[in-house]
Amino acid sequence: MHSRRVWTAVVFIPLFVALVGYLPPTAFLAFVIAGVLLTQYEYSRMYVRQEWRIPTVAVGSLCSIGIVFGAYLEYALPVAIGLLGIVAIIGIGSMVPPHEVRRGALEECALVLFGVAYVGWMLSHLVLLRAFECGVALIFFVFLVTWASDTGGYYIGSRYGTRKLAPTVSPKKTVEGAIGGLVGSVAVALICKAWFMPWLTVQDCLIIGLLLGVIGQAGDLFESRLKRHAGVKDSGSLLPGHGGLLDRVDSLIFTAPVLFYYVMLIKGGTREFCV
Repeated sequence: MHSRRVWTAVVFIPLFVALVGYLPPTAFLAFVIAGVLLTQYEYSRMYVRQEWRIPTVAVGSLCSIGIVFGAYLEYALPVAIGLLGIVAIIGIGSMVPPHEVRRGALEECALVLFGVAYVGWMLSHLVLLRAFECGVALIFFVFLVTWASDTGGYYIGSRYGTRKLAPTVSPKKTVEGAIGGLVGSVAVALICKAWFMPWLTVQDCLIIGLLLGVIGQAGDLFESRLKRHAGVKDSGSLLPGHGGLLDRVDSLIFTAPVLFYYVMLIKGGTREFCV
């Protein structure tokens, strides 16, 4: 498992650096759309019955693509609508019952709409971040800090974890792993400041590092709850050692919007932030 995780990272990281740092924004847009489509399919495969799968995947994918294109064409979306959308996603997701229930057509539609919001709308914030003046740096930042939280939580939890964090949702998550994830996210935020984001203050690094660390781990638990309700261990098997793509981006689904709204609301937009 460990070696497969490492090899997946070795293959992905150089490709990602080239994509974000050296190719035009349209290439990143295509990358996000491809990720959204794959993630949308994995979500649908978990929840939608076989006889409904093709039409629901098609509808969900088209809606998600529309949302991502909307973000690309005009990134200055009303902040209030964005925040309301995130609140609605968390609220609806929290009401998912923890056991299998009989579903009818109306519930299938609700599941599709929730998938569009959870996957398409949330991940479209990556396109919004990329459109900022310092968008390339922000994309690297959110990926690195989120990855550091996931990695720190995984290795510290595997080595030192004893106290269960949320045993009914994700039995392997531990308090020690959560602390390791927070330390990792703050440490990498500080490294990003020293490496390629000198305009960040130490206070920004501490706040954003802790914020993304907490929110990212919450996103991981959120997806674990969805998988437990669906009765599956992994969302798929696309990435060796990681499971499905949804398993890999479950934290990023939450951290990308949080960073976007932090820049827009707390820092007053990129004119004040990216200097």
